[in-house]
Amino acid sequence: QPMTKGDLALRLRADGKSNAEIAGLLGMKQSSVRRLIAETRQAAPPEKLADYQTKPTHLVIPDTQCKPGVPLDHLLWAGKYIAERKPEVVVHLGDHWDLPSLSSYEGRGSRYFEGKRLREDIAAGNRGLDLLMEGMGDYRPARMVLLRGNHEDRLTRAIDESPTLLEGLVGFEDFNDVAHGWEVIPYLQPVDIDGLAYSHYFYNPNTGRSYSGNVDTMLRNIGASFVMGHQQGLRIGRRELASGHTQRGLVAGSFYQHSENYRGPQAAYEWRGLVVLHEVGGGGYDLMEVSLGYLKRRYAA
Repeated sequence: QPMTKGDLALRLRADGKSNAEIAGLLGMKQSSVRRLIAETRQAAPPEKLADYQTKPTHLVIPDTQCKPGVPLDHLLWAGKYIAERKPEVVVHLGDHWDLPSLSSYEGRGSRYFEGKRLREDIAAGNRGLDLLMEGMGDYRPARMVLLRGNHEDRLTRAIDESPTLLEGLVGFEDFNDVAHGWEVIPYLQPVDIDGLAYSHYFYNPNTGRSYSGNVDTMLRNIGASFVMGHQQGLRIGRRELASGHTQRGLVAGSFYQHSENYRGPQAAYEWRGLVVLHEVGGGGYDLMEVSLGYLKRRYAA
């Protein structure tokens, strides 16, 4: 049986060719190559995929910071995109439940807390996750991983500070992530997925402070390919090692439509969107950005 163009594209990927190289060889656009490979993988029998040694695709959802009074329909758009692209792995980087009623940055009794209620905070995060799952429809990735962030950790700290009042009355069991089938990773516990280290953020073990700044410096400190949220915007780093291996660093901390007031008027326009990592393996991948603006144009009613 003659080899189809999709089979040839998969064979070239297995031989180490990039999407750009395959596009040149087949006379196609890179976007068409990505779509052709995805469709061919979906239709191919398992034995053929094994021959091509295909590598998984990860879809990364940066911090969503759901709370009362902010738009959440972008999570429905994200779910529709996931259902359409069918990545093998979806990783949410954390801070899904913003929990503003538990903020420790504002003085107790200040105007900031007027009208804020913990139950409403939890309900907003649950609603956001419901929308994501609604958008995904019947599709479920092989693995769905949700990291706890520092905003979810506000609940842990609140219970630790007032156990006689809160313990047993409210907790992570009120979140709907487990019921929706997510694998939940505790706050700041790294998880390795296909050779990439994921955590809400990585920190200096001597000081406990999160690594920040230049991503290349973070790569040297962390010592492995990593993906983290926590910091707004999108920053990318890459190190080519003498051993022939590649280390990649990715910081993506914004997937929401609202503006955070504390950042002020000059810091409200950072990059926001999803990140897709194609051909994940050995610490490397092919990176694709999917902006919030693109999702809105494609999926908003």
